[in-house]
Amino acid sequence: MKLQTLHQLNAERAARRPVILVTDTESGEQRLVKAADFGADPLRAELAKQLRMGKSGMIEAGGKKLFLNVYAPTAKLVIVGAVHISQALAPLARSLDYDVTVVDPRTAFASPERFPDVPLIAEWPDVALPPLNIDHYTAFVALTHDPKIDDPALLHAFERDCFYIGALGSRKTHAKRGERLRAQGARDSDISRIHAPIGLPIGAVSPSEIAVAIMAEITAQLRLPKEAKEAAA
Repeated sequence: MKLQTLHQLNAERAARRPVILVTDTESGEQRLVKAADFGADPLRAELAKQLRMGKSGMIEAGGKKLFLNVYAPTAKLVIVGAVHISQALAPLARSLDYDVTVVDPRTAFASPERFPDVPLIAEWPDVALPPLNIDHYTAFVALTHDPKIDDPALLHAFERDCFYIGALGSRKTHAKRGERLRAQGARDSDISRIHAPIGLPIGAVSPSEIAVAIMAEITAQLRLPKEAKEAAA
């Protein structure tokens, strides 16, 4: 790999932007494709597929065998609300290699005893969230049922373009949430991005089952192609 290519690769990774190194296995020729250029690249379909899977792999295109080396940012999961569902969700997400953080200003809930080995921030969202550098590779879930905590957290998630935003509550609860968020400047397009009721509809009842439903929905949002996600919505 040329030194210039290596510098560009490291810069993209440091900025948490996905990048793919395309190598012609016969000639050894390499080129770097940055996230901003994926859509215009001749290999855009193949690049999108490998990126969704988060895996490097060999493809054939234009009579050539190409190796696509995928560098995708580690996905984050920010859980607002140190509740029973979160106690099941946090270790499940960590087992899937997510970088997990739990935020809840209620110190009785956000305790190390309840969340061993999980980073906890016992602060209000306006203090806790900005330093987390939430971005497009972040899944964001609001689980407190408390508008004073969930609403400002969701507004922050809208601004940061998280790939998944989910919130606990019934359709009736979510309708009221939408009214509150609009009153605080949220757009209809923002509110439509919230998965609520949260999680895939698998009949989940217990906190652990609900955690599985949430993680399955997050996985689908991360891995499925756009048309498949739209069909499932």
